[in-house]
Amino acid sequence: MATTIQKPRGTQDMLPKEAAAWQYVEMCLRQACTRFNYKEIRTPMFEHIELFKRGVGDTTDIVSKEMYDFFDKGNRHIALRPEGTASTVRAYVENKMYGETDIQKLYYMGPMFRYERAQKGRLRQFNQFGVEVLGSFDPYSDAEVIALAMEIYKTLGLSQIKLVVNSLGDSESRCAHREALINHFTPVIDELCQDCQTRLEKNPLRILDCKVDAKHSVMATAPKIIDYLNDESREYFDAVLAALDAMEIPYTVDANLVRGLDYYNHTAFEIMLDDPTFGAQTTLCGGGRYNGLVEQLGGPMTPGIGFALGIERVLLALEQQAITLPVTNTVDVYMMPLGAQTKPTAMKLMHELRQNGVSVETDYQGRGMKAMFKAANRANAQFAIIIGEEELANGQCQVKNLVESTQETLNISQVVTYMISNK
Repeated sequence: MATTIQKPRGTQDMLPKEAAAWQYVEMCLRQACTRFNYKEIRTPMFEHIELFKRGVGDTTDIVSKEMYDFFDKGNRHIALRPEGTASTVRAYVENKMYGETDIQKLYYMGPMFRYERAQKGRLRQFNQFGVEVLGSFDPYSDAEVIALAMEIYKTLGLSQIKLVVNSLGDSESRCAHREALINHFTPVIDELCQDCQTRLEKNPLRILDCKVDAKHSVMATAPKIIDYLNDESREYFDAVLAALDAMEIPYTVDANLVRGLDYYNHTAFEIMLDDPTFGAQTTLCGGGRYNGLVEQLGGPMTPGIGFALGIERVLLALEQQAITLPVTNTVDVYMMPLGAQTKPTAMKLMHELRQNGVSVETDYQGRGMKAMFKAANRANAQFAIIIGEEELANGQCQVKNLVESTQETLNISQVVTYMISNK
């Protein structure tokens, strides 16, 4: 007997019943983007690894520990994309989208890859949705991006959603904060993990994200970026908050919310599932402004802001809150040909119905009528169309309404019109 091959660790099979829920969530995401006038962009699932070293940062865990990378047959160093922003910005630069008149309001959706410990809600191949607004340095763009993210969760029916915002300031503010962090952590750096010791000079802000040293006393007293904002940065942040207030979007300002990459600045935000019924908070979405990334990837000075969310986490949140999605798993008609002579006519009628937007299933196993009715029930069929040899001779068929338990005889030529009017 051949050895059974199983899926790789950290991946999952999406079976038909689950795919229906995914399709509904994806539809809601696309519809929300349409209302906000965001356009879809699709980029390759693998890129040259230099893109992520420059666009994500080679000091991040994503690049240093979690990247799926390999050398292809041409000895090119390739990586499966771990996130969507770098690829989107690369496409923006390569295709000179910055030369167009309007700002670019883009969204993407698709699989990403990170080699990390597989667990529920955290896979090695996962699916991410994200948006990027390129070309606008306006606090109202920041507010719109946040509003879009909140609209998505509202549309899906999730409750107990908490929006947390902070400002990372401009480069001047960040430099002042960086110096304060170095001065704060230097006296105790030997007590922190090896990663934090490396980050002290390269990127001290990332120390605040450390999971290993999160409970060390020095973390609680670390300088907060919001205390180092200059006047311009504070005015920008105040304008973002005023716009959220105008849209009546509730939020909490959290001075501990940071982004570790150098090009992130000004607005940062996260959306969390804050439902005490299910224990600790779960981060559903994260985003922020990243003025400077386009320049790092070879383009002109272009401001940007965006966010990303994991679709698996959205589905888990829906499951946690027992939200039933309005997904229909039905078929309009189950065709029941009785006898070999009736099958050509049944196939012709099925084809005509499908061409007119009616969904149809039939039996391909030569089963009897009783078994076909059971199959129709499993398929949640609304109607059964029965064509026996007698009906065939008379050019007729029996149409049974399986929901209302009624039945009538129709000429075969009438069926398409009848089914269109009764869908």
